[in-house]
Amino acid sequence: MNYEIVRLIDRPGLKEQAARWFHEKWDIPLAAYLESMEECLMKKNPVPQWYVAMEGDRIIGGLGVIENDFHDRKDLAPNVCAVYTEEDRRGRGVAGALLQEVCADMKDRGIDTLYLVTDHTSFYERYDWEFLCMVQGDGEPDLTRMYVHYSRP
Repeated sequence: MNYEIVRLIDRPGLKEQAARWFHEKWDIPLAAYLESMEECLMKKNPVPQWYVAMEGDRIIGGLGVIENDFHDRKDLAPNVCAVYTEEDRRGRGVAGALLQEVCADMKDRGIDTLYLVTDHTSFYERYDWEFLCMVQGDGEPDLTRMYVHYSRP
């Protein structure tokens, strides 16, 4: 399988396609993705950022970096969000490649600690993420797992 990890700031023409793709996966309003991606493309701040794995013209995976991924621990920022790999491309290292790219890129931007909320257990540990604590998701009755990734020098 040949795919490439693309930073949205390097291919701004992908904005509409990427926003629609994330919206379809996560049921967050399309306008929210478009707004965040527009802010990313202004290049004023290191956050937000968006990344997609492209197989030809098809997005097969993606993730973003935002200040807060809808939880009560506003001090734990920025957050990797919207991690998703198409079902027919899972188990092939796409999410791992995306996670490695985002950690390296954010380190280059001066951010060496990233956070991530997830219901998954054991997946993120494979990529040097560590369980940190439980957090309360906005409007969620149950607590969610918070992970942290520290970039090593």
